[in-house]
Amino acid sequence: MDKRVAEILGDEEAWIIGGAVRDKLLARAVVDLDVACDDPRTAAQRFARRFGGAAFPLSERHGAWRVATAGSDETVDFTPLPDGIDADLASRDFTFNAIALPVAGGEPHDPHGGRADLDAGIVRAVSNTAFRDDPLRLLRAVRLEDELGFRMDERTEALVRESASAVARPAGERILGELVRLSPAGYRRLDDVGLLEPLGGSLEGPVDAVDDPSFRLVVVFRERLPELPISRELRRYTAALLRARPPADGSARSIHRFRRRTEPWALHALAFLGADELSPAVEESRRADPAGPLVRGDELGLAPGPEIGRILALIEEERAAGTISTREEALALARAHAGEEGSS
Repeated sequence: MDKRVAEILGDEEAWIIGGAVRDKLLARAVVDLDVACDDPRTAAQRFARRFGGAAFPLSERHGAWRVATAGSDETVDFTPLPDGIDADLASRDFTFNAIALPVAGGEPHDPHGGRADLDAGIVRAVSNTAFRDDPLRLLRAVRLEDELGFRMDERTEALVRESASAVARPAGERILGELVRLSPAGYRRLDDVGLLEPLGGSLEGPVDAVDDPSFRLVVVFRERLPELPISRELRRYTAALLRARPPADGSARSIHRFRRRTEPWALHALAFLGADELSPAVEESRRADPAGPLVRGDELGLAPGPEIGRILALIEEERAAGTISTREEALALARAHAGEEGSS
């Protein structure tokens, strides 16, 4: 399956397993490899030296190593085989991830009927303890249904429902990694099998309104989303949508005020609020944005401080509303309103 791995491992017992085998059998792009072998550290170091990249321990406890290959997003993981390939495959999550291809060549080793489940479109747990062994597999079962267009068999779905209370136990980074890959249908399936409520989510919002994973996360988890280890940018996006209020009307002034609070996500904020009918007004406002300001802060003749920002915002709003259009009018407006806030 991968000549590079065969080249560095030679005749050693080694297997390519997991998602790489599944995706190859489904004729999907294979990005990451998972190689089970006798000496993961040595294999990873050889691979990195021969083909470029950095080798580093992935799990000191389990002896796994990873190579981040040079010049691409590919990773190659090397994991140990302390008890042989059959024991390794028996510990996997789903049958179609428990198929092994010998690195040296030959037929797939498929003791749990994973190929038949692939052909039938079934997500089937390898064992009755699969979700107890790693509760993240609860989310993964739904995500794989969603991505592959498969369905859990009756026994696996029953196990998911029985184990639903454990879904929030994995690390937040791992939970987020699964959630961000779900479609709207995936979130509905999470709710259907009882996994959404223990995570603090709900389907009360417009989860289908924007085809964007960040939007779906905010709609489903709202104020609870920042409890997950989200990025700074996603925190800003979340705050913008949650604090948004619908424009009073479609006037240029109202749209300008709405955009000031929500850009660059104004259209997403409208969808979040169920006010999509105002999207054309926002788009028109964006097209009408001037190339530059009528005046700069240092031209207002004011002492440095927040007053300058307030006056500049007022000028921008009146320009958007069409009441002023020249530098002279902007300066006159500034003079008329300077000190107004402090004296009120």
